[in-house]
This record gives sequence, C-alpha cells and structure tokens, in this order.
Amino acid sequence: MRLLHTMLRVGDMQRSIDFYTKVLGMRLLRSKDYPDGKFTLAFVGYEDEKDGTVLELTHNWGVEKYDLGTGYGHIAVAVDDAYAACDRVRELGGKVTREAGPMKHGTTVIAFVEDPDGYKIEFIQANTHKD
Repeated sequence: MRLLHTMLRVGDMQRSIDFYTKVLGMRLLRSKDYPDGKFTLAFVGYEDEKDGTVLELTHNWGVEKYDLGTGYGHIAVAVDDAYAACDRVRELGGKVTREAGPMKHGTTVIAFVEDPDGYKIEFIQANTHKD
C-alpha cells in the first residue's frame, strides 16, 4: 500500500493550478471536467502519480469558497532552502504566514505559506530535518 493523493476543495480551479504549478513548482498531471456531476478534478505533483503522492484539486461548479474546518492541518513539502522558497512565494504574489527559521524547541528549519484558498503548506528544509 501507499498514499496516492490528498484532496482539497478549491474555489477557483485555474487560480489553484497556477499557485501549485507556478509558485510551488508542481506539474499539472491531469485534469477532467465531469459535467453530469458539475465538478472538475485536477491532479498536481512533483512526480508522476505512479511514482509519488500528489494533490487532487476538486472544484464543485458554483462554489467559490469553502470553510477550512478545524481538523485540517497542512501539506508538507521538502525544499532545499526554506528562506529562498519564502522569497519566491512572496515574489510571485503568494502569502507567507510563518517566516523560515528553526522550529520551536528544535533545529529543523520550517516555514508556512498559504494557497489561494487558505490551505497551509509547510516548507521543511531538507538538510535540517532532524526533529
């Protein structure tokens, strides 16, 4: 068994695809409209679905915004340099909610950003991931 994907409901599919591909550097792997169900699915990731875990973005037609819910935590992404990754997110118009730096009570360098729908994404600097 392996983890296939995480699904997020998004209010604007193109805005979300642009964020995950242009700001976070993922690739759009596939996308399909389901007219009978009135929804669109898009899958984005750093690797092909057969090789790694991806994100499924779901847009229910006519829904522009979702409440995030208290059970959702975040998506974690390994980065070479969390400081540079935050700079890039800002340069591309994204929102950094926690600047890069060592985690509290530890040495792993982390940062947090938000996607256009407010979902949190944690950057974990690969060479410091010990905690």
